[in-house]
Amino acid sequence: MANALRETNFSFDPPATLYRGKVRDVYRRDGQLLMVASDRISAFDHVLPRAIPHKGQILNQIAAHFLEATRDICPNWLESNPDPNVAIGKACQPVPIEMVIRGYLVGHGWREYQAGKRELCGVPMPEGMKEADAFPEPIITPATKAEEGHDEDISREAILERGIVAPDVYRKLENYTRRLFARGTAMAAERGLILVDTKYEFGIADGEIYLIDEIHTPDSSRYFYAEGYADRQARGEHQKQLSKEFVREWLMEHDFRGLAGQTMPEMPDEFVERITARYTELFELITGKTFQPAATEDIAARIASNLSATDWKPIAKAW
Repeated sequence: MANALRETNFSFDPPATLYRGKVRDVYRRDGQLLMVASDRISAFDHVLPRAIPHKGQILNQIAAHFLEATRDICPNWLESNPDPNVAIGKACQPVPIEMVIRGYLVGHGWREYQAGKRELCGVPMPEGMKEADAFPEPIITPATKAEEGHDEDISREAILERGIVAPDVYRKLENYTRRLFARGTAMAAERGLILVDTKYEFGIADGEIYLIDEIHTPDSSRYFYAEGYADRQARGEHQKQLSKEFVREWLMEHDFRGLAGQTMPEMPDEFVERITARYTELFELITGKTFQPAATEDIAARIASNLSATDWKPIAKAW
């Protein structure tokens, strides 16, 4: 099995502050961010004990693919990718909500629906829906950004009542969200996939809204295979998914939903390799490119070497 990148600990001159998210190590200085996509994987807002080989590279490259393909819709933070696991770009003040948009009733939305709820984030859900049915039109169901633990659903009305963002800013966020989802849906359809749901994160710099973080990756999105979708729905079968949902399902089968008192199960090698294979499959399907794994003998050293030609040259032997 290839090595995996659990975390980085680079030092730079001039120095940068480090924030370690669920998946990314984020270095910040002088209005710029350097993001290292690690091979960590999270589910139910918990980072799992084992890292997944090549996952960070795949996420970083899928995100770059879609950020470049959507610049005409919304400006974004990305400026360069000096290493397969690294992205450098504009530092923005994050908007503290995730703009979640759902085209189909699955995942969290389906679990809420099964519990009898017919409204999600203030948005009504029709009666009589089955799992994986399409909504009449995509619904936006925002979530608050939590530093730790679970993000929480929130309605448009609550966002505005609490003054989390100004009304004109929120209108722009909704507009960008719908247009980005439409573009992602069209690009997925060209590759024989259905973009089921996703989330977008935004930030503000110099008074302008920027799309930040990743988009349309298996960490932030679900995909169905388009071929056979209608037949599977008609037969009441589970849809064939290409997303991280199968990791959540495996955890639930092993009695873990991220709740207090639950013990996270240890993933065996076979399952870790299966996750790598699924991420690789999504990369190749959605981009139309063949995945070329980067060297993993010493991933941190490789990143440091590739950064040496940028303004973010790590201090020697500091990783």
